[in-house]
Amino acid sequence: MQQTRTFTDKFFLVLKGLAMGAANKVPGVSGGVVAFVAGFYEEFIYSLQKVNLKAFKLLIGGRFRSLYQYINGKFLGLLILGMLISYFSVSKLLDYLIVHFELYVWASFFGMIIGSIYYISKDFEEWSKRSLVFLIIGITLGAAISFLEPAKENDNLWFVFFCGIISVSGMTLPGFSGSFILILMGNYVLLLVDSVNALYDTIADVLSLDFSFPDERLRLLKVLVVFTLGSLAGLVSLSHLLGYVLKHYKKDTFAVIIGFITGSLGVVWPWKEKIFKRGPLGNVLLDSRGDKIIDNYDRYFPDFGNTETWIAILFILTGIAIVLALAWYEKNNSKI
Repeated sequence: MQQTRTFTDKFFLVLKGLAMGAANKVPGVSGGVVAFVAGFYEEFIYSLQKVNLKAFKLLIGGRFRSLYQYINGKFLGLLILGMLISYFSVSKLLDYLIVHFELYVWASFFGMIIGSIYYISKDFEEWSKRSLVFLIIGITLGAAISFLEPAKENDNLWFVFFCGIISVSGMTLPGFSGSFILILMGNYVLLLVDSVNALYDTIADVLSLDFSFPDERLRLLKVLVVFTLGSLAGLVSLSHLLGYVLKHYKKDTFAVIIGFITGSLGVVWPWKEKIFKRGPLGNVLLDSRGDKIIDNYDRYFPDFGNTETWIAILFILTGIAIVLALAWYEKNNSKI
């Protein structure tokens, strides 16, 4: 699966990692869709499969060059670099845009997913009855998840570990948003806001030679470590499972993926209002930064007499055009 890449290919691979990182940050959007549309999904899965017992033996034996080649290190390294850059740049920009232009951001993503569904399905082989069954299964699962009610926050370490396994699924399962699933599991704020803030605060204190960490921060750091371990375990285990089904049931797997992405459109439906989590007294609960904690979304149909609605529709069309243009460029000008 490894390929020879030019400098331009490597640059675009970093950009694709950046796009995956940004997509994974937004509840309802899956980085796996980026990998699928951009044409490197299978290489991504098969490269992750190489993180196995043989790779561990190469690591322990100090054979780092062999390990790097075995796990397709250049490919994974460039993708991870893009994701890291995204975390400190594009994802921050997305945070700002979602706060100030929420409808248009959701509309853009909605359009991108529609474009992705069209692009993925247009080259699908002839739809058999079996494929249609798997398509319906995917649509049903995606839609069902879209309308589940969120659970309460749970910092039990075994549950946190399981959350880590689930959260990383957005990278490996197109249409499956790990961050949205964390909202449903009640731990989005705990794992992606509070514990990350605790890490930032700890790094700042260490740099200022202050080692008097409060107990609450130590608890959050412990949660973050367990969550990270769960994410790594999920990334490796899911890649092995997906590698197997892609090898033996590729057509069925792609049908489920197309269906799942279609079903997930309910999550990114642009016209929705936030439902905030409330305490026993009816007051809106806040996270450690003082921001309101999102419980779920209340979806509604747009008012076509509103100018804002037509602007949002324009963003949907723009999102579709962006995906199709990128896919066309990818198909005709790149070997990544």
